[in-house]
Amino acid sequence: MSPIDERIPTEHVEPTDERFTVAPGVGLHLRRWPGQRRPFLLVHGLSSNARLWDGVARILSAAGHPVTAVDLRSHGGSDAPPDGYDTATAAEDLAALGIRGAVVAGQSWGGNVVVSFAARHPELTAALALVDGGWLAPSAEFPSWEACESALRPPEIDGLPASRLREYLRDSHPDWSAEALAATEANLRVWPDGSLSRRLSVARHMSIVRSMWDDPPQPYYPDITVPVLLIPALPGNPTEAAARRSRVEAAAGALRDARIREYPAADHDLHAQHPTELAEDLLGLAAQVLP
Repeated sequence: MSPIDERIPTEHVEPTDERFTVAPGVGLHLRRWPGQRRPFLLVHGLSSNARLWDGVARILSAAGHPVTAVDLRSHGGSDAPPDGYDTATAAEDLAALGIRGAVVAGQSWGGNVVVSFAARHPELTAALALVDGGWLAPSAEFPSWEACESALRPPEIDGLPASRLREYLRDSHPDWSAEALAATEANLRVWPDGSLSRRLSVARHMSIVRSMWDDPPQPYYPDITVPVLLIPALPGNPTEAAARRSRVEAAAGALRDARIREYPAADHDLHAQHPTELAEDLLGLAAQVLP
């Protein structure tokens, strides 16, 4: 029997929204679900937000686990201080939350963040889940920083109508729930006139990308002793899927206790596209480190 079979929620569990000060003048927005078992800490990716984890978190909480999903600096409802837009600072912000013995999951850049966090704070980490991230190293994929910067710089979207974004999300993600689509829209601000603007500015976005270039996760792998579940979303293109599988297998081989769970032909935002299946994978990981 899978870990989730007897724990499907019978009612809708609503989170509480809280603020937590992690540094002077820096408050992070948290979404929290109740539970008495081992805690989960869920970390979003670059220019994303905590609400993308709602579907997963609800199931984890129904299985008895307290869950905290965090908005990192200048994401979601968190403060936007003038500095601290790098992987190492994000990892220290997580440590400041003081959640001990957690199963820590990070998606995309959030995977890189939780690798840094686990290496720096082993006393706070019981297990790691790397959701299509945690092995991202732009310096190994681009010939120069200039090439990386050109390829990964996000487009200017401030002032565009929110209706265009909603149409794009519906068309490009037909299998996503309305909840997941609304959570993705929350990556951006929607103003009373219906226009969009970024929560995380392009300059701060690129500061984080630069930190991914300068501070890849691979050097931290030898310091991680807890179980690690690598969860890649493989592209539908076989050549691209093989390249990603190779990177993930290399990461797993460098970690002390790692296994891989692939999602074929899946979206990068696995937590939005497949929340039930991902929650089951995370509960299985938690079962490795119970109680």
